[in-house]
Amino acid sequence: MGKHQFQTEIGQLLKLMTHSLYSNKEIFLRELVSNASDAIDKFNYLRLTEEQFKEEEWSGKIFIKLDKEDNSLTIGDNGIGMNEEDLMENLGTIAKSGTKAFMENLTGDAKKDSNLIGQFGVGFYSVFMVAEHVDVISKKAGEEQAYKFSTDGTGEYEVTPVTKESHGTVIYMKLKDDEKEFLDKWRVEEVVKKYSNHIAYPIVLNYSDVEYEGEGDERKEKRVQKSEQINEATALWTLPKSELKKEDYVEFYKTISHDSEEPLLYLHNKVEGANEFTTLFYIPRTAPMDMYRADYQPGVKLYVKRVFITDDEKELLPPYLRFVRGIIDSEDLPLNVSREILQENRILANIKQTSVKRILNAVKKLEGEDFDRFVSQYNRVIKEGIYTDYTNKETLLEIVRYKSSSQEGLVSFEDYISRGDSEKKEIYYIIGEDEKVLRNSPLLEAYKKANIEVLIMDDQEVDSIVTPMIGTYKEWTLKDITTIEAPDSKTEEEKKEIEEEFKPLVEKIKKTLGDEIKEVKISTRLTESPSCVLKDASDPMAGMAAMFAQMGQEMPEIPLILEINPDHEMIKKLEKVEDNTLFDDMAWLLLDTAKLSEGIEPKDKTAFAHRIAKLATKAI
Repeated sequence: MGKHQFQTEIGQLLKLMTHSLYSNKEIFLRELVSNASDAIDKFNYLRLTEEQFKEEEWSGKIFIKLDKEDNSLTIGDNGIGMNEEDLMENLGTIAKSGTKAFMENLTGDAKKDSNLIGQFGVGFYSVFMVAEHVDVISKKAGEEQAYKFSTDGTGEYEVTPVTKESHGTVIYMKLKDDEKEFLDKWRVEEVVKKYSNHIAYPIVLNYSDVEYEGEGDERKEKRVQKSEQINEATALWTLPKSELKKEDYVEFYKTISHDSEEPLLYLHNKVEGANEFTTLFYIPRTAPMDMYRADYQPGVKLYVKRVFITDDEKELLPPYLRFVRGIIDSEDLPLNVSREILQENRILANIKQTSVKRILNAVKKLEGEDFDRFVSQYNRVIKEGIYTDYTNKETLLEIVRYKSSSQEGLVSFEDYISRGDSEKKEIYYIIGEDEKVLRNSPLLEAYKKANIEVLIMDDQEVDSIVTPMIGTYKEWTLKDITTIEAPDSKTEEEKKEIEEEFKPLVEKIKKTLGDEIKEVKISTRLTESPSCVLKDASDPMAGMAAMFAQMGQEMPEIPLILEINPDHEMIKKLEKVEDNTLFDDMAWLLLDTAKLSEGIEPKDKTAFAHRIAKLATKAI
């Protein structure tokens, strides 16, 4: 009870709401109506599934009251309500580490920043864009005691016990002097129609109006209270597509996603037959901020016969589609469906399967800028899908895009095979952390010379796990160029002759480098560089890289193979070097510079620097 300090991040957030985010103030109403609707959804579910609430005569309703004399706006609902603990947890702290992420993602552009408010589940605090004081009075369903949460949005809040007849929440806002526009009936009606028309419960506006009695000099002004419903209150997804316009879909999306951008695409389907269900899915134009967080908020709400069941179930779609927002409404699931039943349920499995196919096919049909936008936001999670969703692997392989050694922009496997060697049927790729390093890798030289395209995969963390298990695409085999012989115009006989000629040099380099290197070989893959290093693909550890990465463990070191270029002047000269110290320095430089070309640091950086200085001095 009594006074409490706001969590640090909330203090920062409140400051921001009060002073900076003024470009889109009206969204405070959208956020509060959305919260009220969620609270009613939750009580509706209790009423249908728990004995103690079944008798209650009840229908969900949201009310907004405007009081010009008091300079206050009140919004209330008859939903599930909150007790003291809920108020402190939901309003006094933000349980999700999302607040910190919210603060980190702020750009300084007020309009963009205000769009982030709802995405982080911090919508309640948007009231401080318009209010100088807020009281939240709430009573939780099934409990006797009600509580009031009060704050002026500075550093602290107070929670005190109060009396309230019925369950639900009332938010009383004392508006700032320059926010009187939100006391005008037309303005509030405009905002509600814009953002909340398809909230499934009636939103009733209570306001006072002036009426006149009598005629002439006897005419008197009389203030009367009026109330009227200002939204359609029909669940949008239940309406026929023919009755809905793009704007309807877009505004409904903004309500359920708290996003201010239009979605990239939306899909509305009604399925009849053995299972009857309706789905309405959206793909956000910008990936949700928490997409790569373990505590991400799933974006799909499950309804059964228009009754809200859950919005916290991560199994409604596969995890790699966690960016999708929307609604699944089933006619066949039981109302009291538990989380355990949800995960095993055949009806839901069927809905999930159908939904995934529809979503992926819609993505495949995107064109031009829209498709490019999708790839820029979601390419990485599509790769996750390739790894985890065997059923839809082929479709996902058609969607995924990669950088290329010979083409601008991003390419698909389909693009690659249209240009590739249709006799060999091989797709070549190289994986690493840094695009620039990969593009300049000596390992690419032979492929460039032979005019063979190589896919540049620079998201090592994901690519090193996903790509090896793809195996083939439409009978084309994927080949990691670091594990195969490079293209070469020399005959086997010529190669043997060169190996024989350079055998003494190879052995001498191996002796100098000792255990630092597994093997020294004559290279067929180099045309410009004197040397390159490769991981030993035959090492048992090489095949376990994906497993270590998945477990979040550091990969044990895989022995390196040093390849030298017999056509390079440096190698030809090295053969003739008689000074042992000079030879050793050169051998180490061949190894360390080759490592650097692949983004690997030399083991002994000081020794490397000394050798460079020594050889540079000699050259001068």
